[in-house]
Amino acid sequence: MSFFVGAMPDAISQGVLWAVMVLGVYITFKILDIADLTVDGSFSLGGCTCAALMYNGMNPVLALFIGFLAGLLAGAVTGVLHTVFEIPAILAGILTQISIWPINLKIMGRANTPLMRTADKKKIKSIFLLVSEKFGIDQSTATLIVGLVIVIVLIIFLYWFFGTELGSAIRATGNNEDMIRALGVNVKFTKLLSLMISNGLVGLAGGMVAQSQKYGDINMGTGAIVIGLAAIVIGEVLLGWLKSFGGKLCSVVVGSAVYFVIRAIVLELNLDANYMKLISAIIIAIALSVPIVLDKIKIRSQYNPGFEDEEEVSK
Repeated sequence: MSFFVGAMPDAISQGVLWAVMVLGVYITFKILDIADLTVDGSFSLGGCTCAALMYNGMNPVLALFIGFLAGLLAGAVTGVLHTVFEIPAILAGILTQISIWPINLKIMGRANTPLMRTADKKKIKSIFLLVSEKFGIDQSTATLIVGLVIVIVLIIFLYWFFGTELGSAIRATGNNEDMIRALGVNVKFTKLLSLMISNGLVGLAGGMVAQSQKYGDINMGTGAIVIGLAAIVIGEVLLGWLKSFGGKLCSVVVGSAVYFVIRAIVLELNLDANYMKLISAIIIAIALSVPIVLDKIKIRSQYNPGFEDEEEVSK
């Protein structure tokens, strides 16, 4: 019981921070119907950029914004490779992801940058520490509050944006690219914009996580796409009855929080943390399989073999 009291708030807080990344993955994976593998790279790019800037004395809020722009740029590179040079989206994402690793190393000048003291030995204050000191609350609560505020603002923005003419064109591109192209919409632009917004959110999440864990690392984005997909699937399974676009965005956040709660429970059971990727894959497989199995059971239960016999007799 003490574990749940102590660890659950931290797990939920981390889930909320990562939910920003999951919202970005949702845009490409569910709305645009593209498997974008840039995510692992843009997440670490946002985190490393934010960490390097804060280490050199920059304001944490401004560092977060620049981390967002870094992710935006990574998405633009993938978008150009895919739309201008017609490289398949999945390959374009891989190429961008691979190229980001040495860029992160160049940005930080080393593989890991701690966010405890700046280069001139001044204490680094993250956005969460600033809120904690301002309102006299612990950092875990501050992380949860700041994360929720940012997530709510992003959900409101995305709900509004995808309800505009441009946003509707992006959604239509994912649903039926040929039809929307026939209506005169530039699908190359809608894809490019979607990839930029998606990876911008991923970069923002990377900066938030870097500030939360108090360090930036060139490998911090490894497995981010798996976490994003797992959170999306979990959210759809738990809140599949939410059919509105806003409800689906909220389900993504819930799925992210649940994923990190499951992860915390697994770690508390003293299982090797290196198995988290395997566990994530199993969670995704189960979450994807359960609805299909339930539908088949439902169809089988509604099947009435006697109905066919009655038809034969009537003939």
